[in-house]
Amino acid sequence: MVAFVKRNEVDQILTTMLDFHENVSDLNFSVGRPPQVEADGELLPVKVHPEIDNLTPFQTENLALNLINNDKRLLDILVTTGSCDLSYTLPGKARFRINIFSQSGGNYSIILRRLETSVPTIKDLSLPEVFYKIAEEKNGIIFITGATGTGKSTSMAAILDHINTKLPVHVVTLEDPIEYQHPQKKSTFNQRELGSDFSDYPSGLRAALRQAPKIIQVGEMRDRETVEIGLRAAETGHLVLTTLHTVDAGKTMNRIIGMFDVEEERQLRIRLADSVKWVVSQRLLPKVGGGRIAAFEIMGTSLRVKDIVLNGESEGKTYYDIMESGMHQGMITFDHSIIELFRDGLITEDTARAYASRKSVVSRGVDSVKSARGEKTTDISDLEMDKSRIGLKKR
Repeated sequence: MVAFVKRNEVDQILTTMLDFHENVSDLNFSVGRPPQVEADGELLPVKVHPEIDNLTPFQTENLALNLINNDKRLLDILVTTGSCDLSYTLPGKARFRINIFSQSGGNYSIILRRLETSVPTIKDLSLPEVFYKIAEEKNGIIFITGATGTGKSTSMAAILDHINTKLPVHVVTLEDPIEYQHPQKKSTFNQRELGSDFSDYPSGLRAALRQAPKIIQVGEMRDRETVEIGLRAAETGHLVLTTLHTVDAGKTMNRIIGMFDVEEERQLRIRLADSVKWVVSQRLLPKVGGGRIAAFEIMGTSLRVKDIVLNGESEGKTYYDIMESGMHQGMITFDHSIIELFRDGLITEDTARAYASRKSVVSRGVDSVKSARGEKTTDISDLEMDKSRIGLKKR
């Protein structure tokens, strides 16, 4: 049985796994499975030295302890809550965001998310042009939403990089952990990490309001208290960028409202209508030729958006309807983003239909694109009316 007992052995295994594929995004250590990497959305087993067929509970626990490196605070969190987050640097190779969690009655699993070493730009990521407009906001709240691993932090880093190249302002980030190290360009960055620099998001956000920032990045709006303080920051002239694990713009607004009591809803809606500037949702789709590509849903503020935030959605008056009609303002639904990706040959027809929010909208869009290309839009051909069934007789 192989035991991970030395830091250099851990580093050797991580290096082998990183070098296995050029597009490694995550390293996965789970009991009963070999060490695995996720590349282009697929889990792949990796042969390491010494060879491991399937990880044992002892091996994953030993690896977890090496990564935690005798940090009593992290050990306490892991034992009491069943999971903990930390960062780890593989010297000269990579940085990781790590989650260690218990499962199946006490066995530990470990997921290492690879962090990029250089800060991406809006241009590098080929983000929609409206991202430049988003980066020019002076106050309010911007939400970047999506499931885990859809690139929320990367898009937010690109927005902050644009600010960094243009504005001499103070930026405070509250992260879990720090993913992108922003260089000091025109802006002054102070990046704080949960656990080592502040104890929780509410206390970190309260402290940030006393640190004279113009812009505050909050890693995630996890609870009501964080949302409350974030709204207060936006209302006092700060620009707040944050993330939520919601799948689209409408569910983002409903999720926030759902964090508060019913008697607080009316006042909360008024505050949200005044504070929310943009909601950007992301999904990663399989790309033609390999890899993945992002589809976006983007909702900006407008009088119609504010009306729905204040009064709720109704028949014919939904967030989706407003985004459909607001494309000239930079808004877009997932469905129209998916149709554009299909039109540009970046995703297949099957992918477009599978990831649609409203399949009828995407089906019509796909058929329109195919028709413009001169392709068939249906497999049905050679139809002929059966006259005998409708009582018609030949003369």
